[in-house]
Amino acid sequence: MKILVCNVGSTSLKFKLYEMPEKKVYATAKVERVGSETEAIYSFCNTATGEKIEKNRLCVPKYKDGIALFLDDLLNPRQGILKAISEIEAVGFKTVLAKGHHGVFELDDAVLGAMRDYLFIAPAHNQPYLDAIGEFKAMLPGALLVGSFETAFHKTIPPERKLYALPYDWYEKYGIQRFGFHGHSHEYTARHLPELTGKDKFRAISCHLGGSSSLCAIEDGKSVDCSFGFTPQTGLPHAARCGDIDAYIVPFLMNEGMSLDEITTAFSKNSGLYGISGVDSDLRFIEEAANAGNARAKLAIDLFVASIVRYVGSFYAELGGLDYLTFAGGIGENSITVRRRVCDALGVFGVHIDPEKNSAVHGECELSAPDSKVKIYTIATDEEQMVAMKTYEYSLSH
Repeated sequence: MKILVCNVGSTSLKFKLYEMPEKKVYATAKVERVGSETEAIYSFCNTATGEKIEKNRLCVPKYKDGIALFLDDLLNPRQGILKAISEIEAVGFKTVLAKGHHGVFELDDAVLGAMRDYLFIAPAHNQPYLDAIGEFKAMLPGALLVGSFETAFHKTIPPERKLYALPYDWYEKYGIQRFGFHGHSHEYTARHLPELTGKDKFRAISCHLGGSSSLCAIEDGKSVDCSFGFTPQTGLPHAARCGDIDAYIVPFLMNEGMSLDEITTAFSKNSGLYGISGVDSDLRFIEEAANAGNARAKLAIDLFVASIVRYVGSFYAELGGLDYLTFAGGIGENSITVRRRVCDALGVFGVHIDPEKNSAVHGECELSAPDSKVKIYTIATDEEQMVAMKTYEYSLSH
């Protein structure tokens, strides 16, 4: 069964075409700067032949134009991938949040309506997906469109860690709770650790660190806590989103003359690593600035590391110890500095990283020092594969 997986960003599209259940990848592609009429970038790779296509300075004003680029290459006889668009039987999406929906669902009108219900709390995620899903409905009318929601993996978090200390009827009436996100990445880690270690019983803390960052406490393959809360704005500081704050900062700023729109825009676009550093939202540039003596860039890194350590300490206590500490995501896999500083701060828990291994990371690696009581890994989590698997499983049962 051929399943196309689409990962939608506010100005980007990522694609993978799978044969399931074999997990064979036929092709991958990425469109950057969607919305530009002169500067869009497109890259395509035929995984069977290794052929790569790179195109720059394209006109891709809408998602449908980016989708068309990928579909055209899939149908190109020279690529030998598809003879007809109808061969794509399903499209899977790494959807984020929908009111009352925490699992895998066909993206019918009811589910799309539930995504619209939560536009206010996940504007950077839900609107791009709604737009792209609408285009796929028109372009692939015979395909099953499936949303695999990021919150599903965290349904096993117990209520004492899931609920806020708010009036209980707010939970019943509005569904306010700690949903948790990055479920595909954390679930990939949870499923992969037994393959990596040969053990089904374990306590792990999964650190997905990137433009959006979160930690997940995993016990025997199940999520038992997550740093994310009701919305993707919470938890650790993100690239440009604030993470955890005191709720009364909002009425305080409104009393100072700011509008709610100004405040929420600042929380989601001008905060996080960017807000503290004043340099960039990309940690690579922040690290460069910190190394050059920029005090605010150094402070942004210090704050980020301190937040990670705070959550690890909490999750360590909840788990009653720790067997594995894992790093994934753009920062988790690539920042030698963040991994080192986090592990150095966790020495009290018996976490000791090997400096040479940490400096030579490429892909999946074990980084533990010989005397470390906790095994440390980098894991290149394959979120698209998780979506393909869940889409395939859903198609069999519906």
